[in-house]
Amino acid sequence: MPLRTHLALLTAGLAAATCLTAAGPAQARTSHACSPSVSLDRFSDALDKTTYEDTFVGNLSALAVDRDGSLAALSDRSALFRLDARTLTPRSVLPLAEETGAALDSEGLVVDRDGTYLVTSETEPSIRRYSRDGRLLDRLPVPDDLRVSPAGRGRPNGTFEGLTLLPGGRTLVASMEYALSGDPADTVRFQTWTRHGARFRLADRYTYRTDPGLGVPEIQATPDGRLLVLERGFTAGVGNTVRLYLAEPRHAMRKTLLTDLVTCPPLGATAEQPQPNPLLDNIEGMTITGRTRNTWKVLLVSDDNQNAAQTTRFYFLRVRPGTASGPGAGR
Repeated sequence: MPLRTHLALLTAGLAAATCLTAAGPAQARTSHACSPSVSLDRFSDALDKTTYEDTFVGNLSALAVDRDGSLAALSDRSALFRLDARTLTPRSVLPLAEETGAALDSEGLVVDRDGTYLVTSETEPSIRRYSRDGRLLDRLPVPDDLRVSPAGRGRPNGTFEGLTLLPGGRTLVASMEYALSGDPADTVRFQTWTRHGARFRLADRYTYRTDPGLGVPEIQATPDGRLLVLERGFTAGVGNTVRLYLAEPRHAMRKTLLTDLVTCPPLGATAEQPQPNPLLDNIEGMTITGRTRNTWKVLLVSDDNQNAAQTTRFYFLRVRPGTASGPGAGR
C-alpha cells in the first residue's frame, strides 16, 4: 500500500550511507555487508510483473516457510502462492476469501504446526484460519479497541500487518502497522494470543516504539524467542526507508538496530522511482529460512502494489544477532 511520511525520516539513513561510502564502498560491495550484523547475499527480481495460472504474482505482503520446505507467499489481493525455496518458481496458488466469499486485504501469514494457515486482514482487522485447500475454518477474537474506526481506534490500512508464532507454538503475535487513534504517533501495539487446545485466546499486549515517521509492516519470531521487526516509510520523490530491528518482548520491547537497508550494497539493482539506494522498494514480507549457531538466513520481499514504478524483489540476508550492540533509534 502507498505510504506517505516526512522527508526528515530519511536523514539518518542517508547519513549512514555517506559514512559507509567514506569508509570504503569497494570493500562494502565485495563483502556484501550492510552493517556489522547484516549482509546481503543476493536479490532476485525473477517474479516481478509475472503471472501464474492467470493470477498476478505480486502485491506480496508476507512470507512463511511451509511444512515441506517450500515458501508460502501471501498476496494482499487474497491469494496464497507456494514457491520453490531455491528458485522462487511458483508451484501453486490458493485463492482465499472471507465469510461472504469476498476477497481479503491479506497482510500477515503463519503456517501453524498442523499445516493450516493463519492469515490477517487489516480491513477489520481480523485473523482467520484456513485449511490446506483454502477452506475457512475459524476466526480469532480481536480486542474492540484495535478495530478500525469508528468501531475502535484502529486506522484504516494501519492495523494487522505482521503475524508470527513464537518458538514452541503456544503464543501468536500480531503487530499493528501504525498507532491507534489517541496514542503517540510512534507507539505501535503488538497483540498476543495463547493456545488453549485447538484455539487461541487473547493474552498480553506489548507497546513498541517506532522511529519517527515509520510503521511496522512485518514481524518474525527468532529461534531464541525475540522478534525481528521491520520498520518502513516512504517519501514521494525520495523513496523508501527500511530498517531491521531486533526486539525483546520480555524486556519492555527494547529494540536494537541491526541495519538500515539504505547501507546495503546495491549489487546492480535498479529502481523505477527515486530511491536513496536503488536496491530499496516497498518491503513488507519477512521470514527466517534457516540458521546456524551464529547466523540466521532471512528472506525479505517487497510489495509492488501492481505498480509499474515498483518491483517485486526478494532479498536474501544473513543476520548475525550476536554482533548487534546498543539500543536503536527511537528508544
